[in-house]
Amino acid sequence: MIGQRIKQARKAAGLSMRDLAQRAKISAMSISKYENGQATPSSGVLIALARALHVRTEYFFRTNAIELEGVEYRKHRKLGAKTLDQIHAGVIEQLERFFELLDFLPTHPIAQFEPPANLAPHIDSLDQIEEVAIAVREAWGLGNNPIPDLTDALEERGVMVFQTEVLHGDKFDGLAATVNGLPIIVVGAHWPGDRQRFTLAHELGHLILSERLTDNLDEEKACNRFAGAFLAPAPEVSKELGTKRTWLEPRELNILKKAYGLSMSGWIHRAEDLNILSKANAGKMRIFFRKQGWIKNEPGGIYPSEQPSLFTQLVYHALAEGLIAESKAAELLMLPLPEFHRQRNMERAQQAAD
Repeated sequence: MIGQRIKQARKAAGLSMRDLAQRAKISAMSISKYENGQATPSSGVLIALARALHVRTEYFFRTNAIELEGVEYRKHRKLGAKTLDQIHAGVIEQLERFFELLDFLPTHPIAQFEPPANLAPHIDSLDQIEEVAIAVREAWGLGNNPIPDLTDALEERGVMVFQTEVLHGDKFDGLAATVNGLPIIVVGAHWPGDRQRFTLAHELGHLILSERLTDNLDEEKACNRFAGAFLAPAPEVSKELGTKRTWLEPRELNILKKAYGLSMSGWIHRAEDLNILSKANAGKMRIFFRKQGWIKNEPGGIYPSEQPSLFTQLVYHALAEGLIAESKAAELLMLPLPEFHRQRNMERAQQAAD
């Protein structure tokens, strides 16, 4: 068991055996033997490995076995196997801590995800997806207004959101899977918020539209349409832009991006989806954006990233009810105990800063 834990932590850190050997000051051959169960590391070696891998020694003795099911990577071909392993192992590690925490709680705090019951059983056009997105919003009590925190909205309804710190540029667009029947979505921790939100809405589209699309529809295109329609519903788009336009001012688009958490390019797509912009005029706008260098880096500042908060909230809930000790709370949050104390005692930390 310890060997598998060492291997998982090494992959999560993106290290080869040689890299880990250099950091822990032990031989790569020894690490190979530990990982393959041919030798057992001493307590001193475990401490050295824990320091090198930035985990606590308790990590190596964790027994929760997590398997990702139905894994779907939204990635580019150039994303290497090593990076995929690192992302996968990091997600597993987060899930292990999450399920370990659930074992301490007297009741299961996560809702069972279920698509709304009133959705059309068969969808044969992209335009029909507009109605589906609105129906999901209505069933979830979101109305047509901007969703201030999509991560929170999903977690409230049984879709767990995790983040990866792995740096992968534009080669990774998210991961979706299930664990014990619980749907999870993984996005980049350092992505701009509008990119995170579109990925989350896109993956929600897969959960909602699965088994409903007829053979004539491409699922990825359908989920992109759902994502745009979910973040900026058709009635609001028409209200904001009007029913017919020949051009959209970049400053106008930036204001809408900040209001709805949908990129400026995303708003051009929405205008084209709803025939507010003709295909030709939408094409002209994309050419203009490309010439300005705005396809990858939009002007006007970055939309703030979202941060999942449910796990941290549940850790403090368990601590408050005496279900876990401070040391376990710090372990679950992957914080040294002094740092945990500073974060827990916010008022005193603030007074000290003052």
